[in-house]
Amino acid sequence: MTWSNRYILGLSFMLFALLAEAQIPQPAMPQSKSILLLNGKAHLGNGELIDRSAIGIVEGKIDMVLAAIDVRVDTTKYDTIIHVDGQHVYPSFIAPNSRLGLVEIDAVRASRDYDEVGSMNPHVRALTAYNTESRISPTIRSNGVLIAQTTPIGGRISGTSSIFQLEGWNWEDAVLRMDDGIHLNWPIDYPWRPTNDPKKIKEAKDNYQKDLKEIKDFFVKAEAYQKADYRLEKDLRMEAMTAVFKKEQKIFIHADRVNQITDAIYFFDDYDLEIVLVGGYESWLTTELLKDRNIPIILRRVHSLPMNEDDEVDLPYRLPKILSEKGLLVGLENSGRMEAMGTRNLPFYAGTAAAYGVDKEEAVSMITLNTAMILGVEDRVGSLEVGKDATLFVSKGDALDMRTNDVTHAFVQGKQIDLDNPQKYLYRKYRAKYQSQEN
Repeated sequence: MTWSNRYILGLSFMLFALLAEAQIPQPAMPQSKSILLLNGKAHLGNGELIDRSAIGIVEGKIDMVLAAIDVRVDTTKYDTIIHVDGQHVYPSFIAPNSRLGLVEIDAVRASRDYDEVGSMNPHVRALTAYNTESRISPTIRSNGVLIAQTTPIGGRISGTSSIFQLEGWNWEDAVLRMDDGIHLNWPIDYPWRPTNDPKKIKEAKDNYQKDLKEIKDFFVKAEAYQKADYRLEKDLRMEAMTAVFKKEQKIFIHADRVNQITDAIYFFDDYDLEIVLVGGYESWLTTELLKDRNIPIILRRVHSLPMNEDDEVDLPYRLPKILSEKGLLVGLENSGRMEAMGTRNLPFYAGTAAAYGVDKEEAVSMITLNTAMILGVEDRVGSLEVGKDATLFVSKGDALDMRTNDVTHAFVQGKQIDLDNPQKYLYRKYRAKYQSQEN
């Protein structure tokens, strides 16, 4: 057995041991009794703040959002009253462009289910691959992230994402919106590693033209397929594009550089499709073009180093402010290394945006209502409004600050979920061990 095989086998045994010892919480039962959250500081997600609120939850929906200090609340109509005086109430934070549920341990190939063979894979769906038994998801929701857009990666068209609640027995329970969009990774026209070698630069530009032709040929074929009156046989890839051309799904263009962004926008000027930019590191140089085309942005990880050596060191922190000031709809994501497990830091990216000039409630919107609008689920989640799903949480302190984020209650469609997770279990286990040794 090779060293690499022994390494992978060891990691697999470690995974199974941890699974056996620290199980994930059992999914909650549907809401049966009405609930009233009283006197919390409610961050509505739409830019508004209620210092002392009354939020009613009935049959999985929000049936009341009031300022308790101004209105006499009839508490008798609720079965359970939870006093959250001085605590903060938020709609669920939403993690877009995530691999949650598609990967468990990055180093163990058998636990990765996000990258399919081939280049053009719009028919590859995250939907049925989503794993509700993941040990990562409970650690994410402990910080207030209760919803995620689970997205394949790899290839030119990675596949089709779906939006899930991080709660449920299976994907049918967890899914919030099936097949919300396909993901297109726009090519680059320069070598991956900086070089002055003319041969490598020319090779990169030639490859870029080949990749562009591949994209163009695919969309020409897909458009023709949709218009065809008769088809000799069904093409799964072309069938997967039907909802895109009907504007029932969006195209998420993954691009960071100016030339990528502009080339992609001008390319899709020939098609009447719903477009979202994902990444967008240099989008601050193309704001007028994006605004003119009404293209929203899911902005790359804020806690990153600059991509260009001559960029200001704090540029990634200031990007949310720069883009929002230009009138663009901005959401925040957590792409990059160890993306799935790092999604727990999503609230703190919004906190950094607030520290670098974004209004605090607007920063909350960037990981709640803004993202819900970009993903097309704003009618159900993203803000604390009457009629929406009661998917929300309570934190003892400011949830955007890593020092004070302390989630005490969380609800998914009115179900109060268990906030325990394997990491908390291990903390209790070893704390008990060393406390017993001290005694």
